[in-house]
Amino acid sequence: MIRYALKCPRNHRFESWFQSAAAFDALLAAGQLACPTCGAPEVEKSLMSPDVRPARAATAAVEAETPHPLAAKSERERAVAALKARVEATGDYVGLRFAREARAMHEGSAPERPIYGEARADEARALIEDGVPVAPLPFTPTRKTN
Repeated sequence: MIRYALKCPRNHRFESWFQSAAAFDALLAAGQLACPTCGAPEVEKSLMSPDVRPARAATAAVEAETPHPLAAKSERERAVAALKARVEATGDYVGLRFAREARAMHEGSAPERPIYGEARADEARALIEDGVPVAPLPFTPTRKTN
């Protein structure tokens, strides 16, 4: 795959991926390329700088010196992370069986315990309508396997 920076006669600039340079040339010759903004069929390659990665050693040195932009978490992000850790440490992950497990506990056919998992919108709505105490989590659970 190859990415080209392209432009039309009206100077609209955009990028697109092609299987190869030959594939780009074939599509251009067949008139199958057009500007996504104005629809002009006259498309040409624009000046583009290559996406070159630095050497691994240089990258590691720069990363060691530069704090990660996401390292400075807000108070809300820290609270959500703490909640996630607590839920995952104390609850049983039931995955896509969440609605079935919650309903069984509510009806008394399964022992009550803290659970978390995933439910479709219609399943969650039915649980709430039936008075089953559930709440959405402000994070995506870590899927557990085995």
